[in-house]
Amino acid sequence: MNGTISNPGPRKSLPKLLYTRLLLYLPEFIWAVVGAVWVSDSSVRCEKTVINVIIGTVIASWVIIIFTIIGVVIVFDPLGGKKTFYLTDSVNRNLESSQSGQLLYNVKNTATRVWEKRIRLLCCCIVQDDDHRVAFTSIAELFRNYFSDTDLVPSDIAAGLTLLHQEQDKMESCPKEPEEVLCHSPSSLVTDDLDVELENAAHYMLFAAAAYGWPYYIYTNPFTALCKLNGDCCRNRPTDSDITGSDRHNFHFGSILKITGLQYRDFIHISFHNKIYEIPFFVALDHKKEAIVVAVRGTLSFEDILTDLSADCEDLTLEDVLENGFVHKGITQAANYIYRKLINDGILNQAFTIAPEYKLVIVGHSLGGGTASILAIMLRNSFPTLRCYAFSPPGGLLSKSLADYTKHFIVSVIVGKDLVARLSMPNMEDLKRRIVRIVANCNRPKYQILLRGCWYEVFGGDPDNFPTELDGRSQDALTQPLLAEESLMVHRSPSYNALEDESHLNSPPQYPHLYLPGKIIHIVEESSSRRLCSSDIKYTARWSNETVFSSILISPKMITDHMPDVVLKALHSLSQEQGSCISCQTRDYHPNVV
Repeated sequence: MNGTISNPGPRKSLPKLLYTRLLLYLPEFIWAVVGAVWVSDSSVRCEKTVINVIIGTVIASWVIIIFTIIGVVIVFDPLGGKKTFYLTDSVNRNLESSQSGQLLYNVKNTATRVWEKRIRLLCCCIVQDDDHRVAFTSIAELFRNYFSDTDLVPSDIAAGLTLLHQEQDKMESCPKEPEEVLCHSPSSLVTDDLDVELENAAHYMLFAAAAYGWPYYIYTNPFTALCKLNGDCCRNRPTDSDITGSDRHNFHFGSILKITGLQYRDFIHISFHNKIYEIPFFVALDHKKEAIVVAVRGTLSFEDILTDLSADCEDLTLEDVLENGFVHKGITQAANYIYRKLINDGILNQAFTIAPEYKLVIVGHSLGGGTASILAIMLRNSFPTLRCYAFSPPGGLLSKSLADYTKHFIVSVIVGKDLVARLSMPNMEDLKRRIVRIVANCNRPKYQILLRGCWYEVFGGDPDNFPTELDGRSQDALTQPLLAEESLMVHRSPSYNALEDESHLNSPPQYPHLYLPGKIIHIVEESSSRRLCSSDIKYTARWSNETVFSSILISPKMITDHMPDVVLKALHSLSQEQGSCISCQTRDYHPNVV
């Protein structure tokens, strides 16, 4: 309760107390073992009330010990003071001592191993092969690069996020320039095109949501889903469809049928196979739109999360694109897997043999939306008329040249302040810089920030008047100690350097700027209710561009706006409103009949 986040001077005696408290866990552990043995001894005769109290005490002791061990294993930084030796690239070039260079190399390797062990611990429940080990190392290096230059603990980050949210709300309440969009006039041809795309998106979002299978169906129908699926689980699998992967009780396929409203015979291929870089998908005939639909599932497993986090860049060269394009490595490998299945296994040939006049449409949500976008790029030359609808795709997906190329055949749909649509390494670096900047300038203790922030998030009210800007400081001041005691920024990470280096053409950064695919439809609440518990939400949609998503926005809805049921609800609301407007215009139109 003393000092501030960036001024730990008044708390300098606290580490000694913490280490002393940690040592006391040894006798507490012995005492918990003795208590467990005593409770399990049936020969001890005591009153029942005493025994129940002791049992409760023993259980509470073990819970505290276990959570403490887990917290130390996950949160504790074994590097400790070695971080101060973690130098920037500009300093590295001036190193003349091989000993200093070796020290830096050892610290980097140690940091990578620490993150790799944490990731392995979190993924201990999945079978790990060579692909997993490569992914673990790649993801560990990503986290090492991102966190190596800061001295922030999780509660510091939470305090920074709540301060940023309040600062953001204060800025939104001020008059500002209208957001740059591609159209403003409701009578323009672009708006007509928007209405058509919204109607198509509302239709194809059902396929993207259905790819999640029974988890999504039960989530959206918690009281009736099991009863409805129970009648289908005992049926034999249809012989008309090629189904691979595990669907033991037919729950996945039954859910897909319920959500899409299709028949058994409409499915060409269904894959529930799921590994790292290999995600489930299905191919079906959509007779309503006369389309062959490839629907790719989004993130639903640890393997999918590893695919998301494999955020290194790799080249994707196309004949129609003048410049070589960078793409998200993990998502590109997932798209390659589906591409091989569709082409090499003859799945698309089979579909077009059945319905040669149908067009090809590729859809997906979240990870599935990113995979569908890259898959559409790969199939574009073979199927020039294909369309792709990417719902809430990851922001760090395509380089600028590829993003511009995809505007002819990909439509991305983003709802509100969706976090995933704004996720990229440059955006994350910008968020980290803003957090450091705002917590370093706040003169209140952390507990006050967190308590006031929790009240603000739950009950609303006016944003707090905590100081939130570094008056008179230049951008270069962020690399210097913000207060006399300690600096929150140890040094600039490589990706942070790339954020402000405009002459990066000669030496491309490790994480270049990547963008959303295709043309972007941004759906926002017309009368924005910032609280989670809001009803009768009215949405409005407009064409937008990638620059609108160049910064992460803090909001209670930054996660819920990404959920597939929220996207589907917003699209259905807009399509119903559009349908009612058309019917109103029809009733108001009275032609003169002669």
